[in-house]
Amino acid sequence: MEYIEEYFRRGFTTNEMFDLLAVSHGVILSKRTLERCLSKKRFWRRKNKTDVVEVAAFIEQLETSGQCQGYRWMHQKCWLNGIVTDRETVRILLRLLDGEGVDLRSRNRLRRRVYHSCGPNYVWHIDGYDKLKPFGIAISGCIDGFSRKMIWVEAYKTNNDPKVIAGYFTDAVVNAGGCPSRIRLALGTENGHVAEMQRFLSENTDSAIFGPSTGNQRIEQWWLTLRSQCAQFWIELFDKLQEDGFFSDNFLDKSVIQFCFLQTIQEDINGIVSTWNDHRIRQVHNSRSPHGRPSILHAVPQLYGGRDYLQNVDLEKVEVCLEECVFKDFPCDEDVFYICVDLMSEHNLTLTNVFETVNLDITLRQLINNDLGINH
Repeated sequence: MEYIEEYFRRGFTTNEMFDLLAVSHGVILSKRTLERCLSKKRFWRRKNKTDVVEVAAFIEQLETSGQCQGYRWMHQKCWLNGIVTDRETVRILLRLLDGEGVDLRSRNRLRRRVYHSCGPNYVWHIDGYDKLKPFGIAISGCIDGFSRKMIWVEAYKTNNDPKVIAGYFTDAVVNAGGCPSRIRLALGTENGHVAEMQRFLSENTDSAIFGPSTGNQRIEQWWLTLRSQCAQFWIELFDKLQEDGFFSDNFLDKSVIQFCFLQTIQEDINGIVSTWNDHRIRQVHNSRSPHGRPSILHAVPQLYGGRDYLQNVDLEKVEVCLEECVFKDFPCDEDVFYICVDLMSEHNLTLTNVFETVNLDITLRQLINNDLGINH
């Protein structure tokens, strides 16, 4: 059964699979039958482990933000990529392969504030992340307050256009089959369309809550995860470009970075979101929030004392909202995009990894500046 294979690959326990199959898919199996299915497909967690050399080779792929990640996060990534191993093996390999990174991560300390939500889709927290914005990369995110499942995290050339943010929201509503009971937004014109759409779809004028970004606790806390597991790598990479004189904080330089890096950064973020949604949140003694995997907390909230607050929506109203949205198209300015495509074809420029992409960024920047008669 395809669901069993998917859930095993995502690292779920037998009990978690049992609950998801029954609640989300209406598949009723005894636990013994489920265990036999797993055994028949040779889905064993303690047998047929991946060779340690192969595990080490996977972990050693630290050319991007992987070098920011701890052993629990890396263990989850191993499972998601079909590598069967245990946490202790990953911890030891990380110590051997990246001892300095382990020491740096071990010094971090987070202070957790008390938060409580009634169930999934009771509150969606929406905000923008601007740490990469000086380099032209703007990020928008939304997290479910109860389960901590990421609803979306999108990197694009802007997160200030209210129609773009509305597009993310409307897509999420379509995918979920309804809208949340309420949304929590930062103050700002970019969120105006989303707030109006939420009120329109839910037929509740009080369903959009505004407040300062610093008070939007759930999403602000997740930005720390994005920073440590992903964004820090890109910040340091772009800072190095700037230090070396290959970035001048102007329109052209930002556009070239968008052209070269936006898709790679989005793929990196997608990996972080996938890992986050399936990782296990540990129990915290002073927290009122349930512990477990965000994806399962969101799918079967009744197991954790909650219920789903998703609001049914009128499809005609959704169509009206879609007409007011703008969706991703070109990663950068359209003219710059076609210039870069032509230059890559003319000079036979290609890319396969992040370091070749850095060289591509530098080369395209120089070629365009030369055509414009700008000396750098």
